[in-house]
Amino acid sequence: MNITTILYALFGGLLPAVIWLYFLLKEDSRCPEPPRMIWLTFVLGMLAVPLVLLPERYAEAHLAAGLPVWTAWAIIEETMKYLLVAIFILPRRLVDESPDYVIYMITAALGFAAAENALFLVAPLSTSNYLAGLLAGNMRFIGATLLHVVASAAIGFALAFSYRKPRVARALYAAGGLILAVVLHTAFNTLIIVGSGRETLGAFLLVWSAAVVFFALFEILKYFRYRRLAKNIC
Repeated sequence: MNITTILYALFGGLLPAVIWLYFLLKEDSRCPEPPRMIWLTFVLGMLAVPLVLLPERYAEAHLAAGLPVWTAWAIIEETMKYLLVAIFILPRRLVDESPDYVIYMITAALGFAAAENALFLVAPLSTSNYLAGLLAGNMRFIGATLLHVVASAAIGFALAFSYRKPRVARALYAAGGLILAVVLHTAFNTLIIVGSGRETLGAFLLVWSAAVVFFALFEILKYFRYRRLAKNIC
């Protein structure tokens, strides 16, 4: 493996995530978040990938194969993404409206997906199997990348809809969002790993259906934000 392979893998991993990020920011173009905050969150999401590798290997070595391991992987990944955003992004004053929680959680998810996609591309590209790399990149664009988006969005919406509630209530909402994220993540992994063509189709249907619901919820959040914009508040 040489530097060219690494660069190709990094580009292939970043491209799908950046495309999704572009569409996300277009949805928020009327009252956008600062670019430096968006890219900081994206990088934090990328940094989460090396941080989860050791715990995931530990889980694989000490848990029964199959659903216990897949569930542990989902818990580790979703918790790590949330913790990094909760520690470094959410306490900042710029995060001052309910849609912001969704935007930053999804942005971190896209950063995580970018780094993870790059790792998956290294193997085929290192053997000059560019067709396999292209197919893997396309499948992750419509599947795994969107999975990370909807899983982290579940946490973001939990935080958004508990905005201005007491601290205990917000903690409970966040825990509920994290549980939903883990359930979605585990269900997708299970269908992809153990299923045939029908189960794989079911996995994609799961994440796309969740995406439709979450984008509808995001429009609701934006509606209330734009009502505030009418009063010159952004």
